Amino acid sequence: MSEPSVSPLRVPLVNPPRTMAAITEEIAAPLERRPSLGFWALFAVSSSALLLGLGCVSYEIATGIGTWGLNRTIGWAFDITNFVFWVGIGHAGTLISAILFLFRQKWRTSINRSAEAMTLFAVICAATFPLIHMGRPWLAMWMFPYPNSRGPLWVNFRSPLLWDVFAISTYFTVSAVFWYLGLIPDLATLRDRARPGSLRRRIYGLMAFGWTGSTRVWNHYEMAYLLLAGLCTPLVLSVHSIVSMDFATSVIPGWHATIFPPYFVAGAVFSGFAMVLTLMIVARKVLRFENLITVRHLENMCKVIIVTGGIVGLAYATEFFTAWYSGNPYERFTFINRALGPYAWAYWTMVSCNVLVPQAFWIKRVRTSPWAIFALSLLINVGMWFERFVIVVTSLHRDFLPSAWSMYRPTFIEVGTLIGSFGLFLTLFLVFCRLLPMISIGEVKGVLAYAQSREPSTRHIEGAA
Repeated sequence: MSEPSVSPLRVPLVNPPRTMAAITEEIAAPLERRPSLGFWALFAVSSSALLLGLGCVSYEIATGIGTWGLNRTIGWAFDITNFVFWVGIGHAGTLISAILFLFRQKWRTSINRSAEAMTLFAVICAATFPLIHMGRPWLAMWMFPYPNSRGPLWVNFRSPLLWDVFAISTYFTVSAVFWYLGLIPDLATLRDRARPGSLRRRIYGLMAFGWTGSTRVWNHYEMAYLLLAGLCTPLVLSVHSIVSMDFATSVIPGWHATIFPPYFVAGAVFSGFAMVLTLMIVARKVLRFENLITVRHLENMCKVIIVTGGIVGLAYATEFFTAWYSGNPYERFTFINRALGPYAWAYWTMVSCNVLVPQAFWIKRVRTSPWAIFALSLLINVGMWFERFVIVVTSLHRDFLPSAWSMYRPTFIEVGTLIGSFGLFLTLFLVFCRLLPMISIGEVKGVLAYAQSREPSTRHIEGAA
């Protein structure tokens, strides 16, 4: 029997080809060996940042939000900027898992698990900022509509801020169920690999819900996974659209734009994929997953960044065109002020990182170089944070009345809270990498033969080509 030939039209998703058992061993290895010194160094840095953030938040709650650099003109700044940034980061996970799954994009299999986990961690980071901004987070229960004894005091269902509560809580719940459902077959594999009677085996067995791996179980699992993927897909488009309504339903020049929903969704996918690339490039090197998370996976994500970056650049130009075409002097002034005013440095940082930097991905040598991708993805993350900062602050700091104009400068408490959110995100991600498989064992096995041709004469065709 001749060995299977490789199709010239398909690049292998797992390279080099290996057995099913080898895939299981390779993915489970980081969970079963002792953590390296590099892991503990990263964990020390992330947990230190988290502790700094906890200290700043505790001080702010005890003292009041007067510890921030806000004033009567600028009531939103770092907190809302960070909120929108983290919600956007969480979009890539659901897009990779749900939408690419429905479109049968096989290259998602090695990155979907980590991207889904990133979604959950990013949403957790995002949810902390509205609570902090309340000033009295112990009254957060007032944001939820439930039977109460407060008389006529009730939530305003017409407010986009309340829509955020429902949208983000729904997004987190569905994404968590989708992520956990995909984990169940792998948890059963880890259960069977653990030593009989050990605590690890009991925990994995409890989390696997008695998975047997029978044909009937797999049929039910695949149907449930498909239904959840269909349920998650509209959430990708709706959640950040609702977040954009926080701005778009206002009367403030620079905010009340009808393009905000698609603009915010494209920007969310753009920043989310950049964050996935940032973490995946480091993880594939540290955990030795270069043969599972291949250069082709990185290249495909770079192509998505090119598309979404183009949409973001078009949105920037559309905003300026709309402001000029409207003839509204306040609208024109807002955008001229963004480009030439006191925060012009932030605006041009945003444009450089989000419009110019992604153009380097048109060069194949760049989008197939992991360290070049890592550097560019970091710049995109910086640019997307500044995008939210520019939208929030530059539309507020110069009001209709020059007498109300004011500047905003973040305090140490605000900067420490931002660092703490990154510490929380990275700490959760590192714990995830140590306790659960960051690559789906079952799905990677399903694409082992993706590049193998069924036609025995394929190799002759390749030679002729």
